[in-house]
Amino acid sequence: MTMIGIDPHKQSHTAVAIDDDEVVLDEFALRASSVQVERLRKWAARFEKREWAVESANGLGYLVAQQLVAAGEVVFDVPPVLASRVRVLGSGRSQKNDPNDARSVAIAALRSDRLGRVRPDDHARVLRLLAKRHRDMAQLRNKHCTRLHALLGELAAGGIGSELTVSKANAVLDTVEVDSEVTRHRVLIATELVDDIARLDNLLKASKKRVEQAVSASGTTLTSIVGIGPINAAAIIGYSGDIGRFASKAQFASYNGTAPIEASSGGRVRHRLNPRGNRKINHALHVAAVCQLRYDGEGRAYYDRKIAEGKSSKEAIRALKRRISDRVFRVLIDDAHRATTG
Repeated sequence: MTMIGIDPHKQSHTAVAIDDDEVVLDEFALRASSVQVERLRKWAARFEKREWAVESANGLGYLVAQQLVAAGEVVFDVPPVLASRVRVLGSGRSQKNDPNDARSVAIAALRSDRLGRVRPDDHARVLRLLAKRHRDMAQLRNKHCTRLHALLGELAAGGIGSELTVSKANAVLDTVEVDSEVTRHRVLIATELVDDIARLDNLLKASKKRVEQAVSASGTTLTSIVGIGPINAAAIIGYSGDIGRFASKAQFASYNGTAPIEASSGGRVRHRLNPRGNRKINHALHVAAVCQLRYDGEGRAYYDRKIAEGKSSKEAIRALKRRISDRVFRVLIDDAHRATTG
């Protein structure tokens, strides 16, 4: 078996082929272009039994990985951290350059049995795009609201103390007396911001409906979990990808940052908050946890038990997030099984 590692870049790619003994058979550098896959496959034609490993197949290496899969090749996704460890710990070739990076990617794929296999784009990729688009628009709206709050505070005493809406902003602007050039321009800019917010409100409504339809079409049952609506479900599915790449619920929790990090020293055993992991999934799980605390149910009862055990509020919420993560993992596994068995 020949393993071909690819170190992708924006304008060029480097491929290195190795055998089962990690001996380099050949290397190939090419510019990124519309015929990059044809050139790669032509170069690799001599290796009849071959597999490919692409660094960051969901990031910089996304396009070349998807093109190879579409051409019928077997492709694995190698995380950059894993490839870096192989390069640094390898003997004799720790110097960082494109051929060594590609060789490290190939070795990582050759020796690891937990890498995710790259699949053709599916509903997970669609949901990820829609969730990202919705989040970006919501963040832009919040930025506009912050700027508008500041301007209204300069135009009217107290500004808007409650949640800002288009109608409330217009009501305040209607009461402003324009008595100077500075005030006139403040009102002008504030009016433009109100128009931007109104436009984003309409886009967010359309986006939410689009996400709801896509989540429904995916056939997931993730929204059956209290606190997980269509937007958060789209984010969880989209950023989790192929749930089969996680060997256990503990590995999934480590990926999404709900598994605490051990920080023991000597005889003292303790854990601390995990700042790593996928923060998009982590945020969706946090929203679900906060929602469950608002209602009497399993989530609230679990939180209360942790408080009774002496946990702080933050520690109890973290424990609840981990519990929700485990539930999400089981649901995603069941959804994937149903999709496979029809």
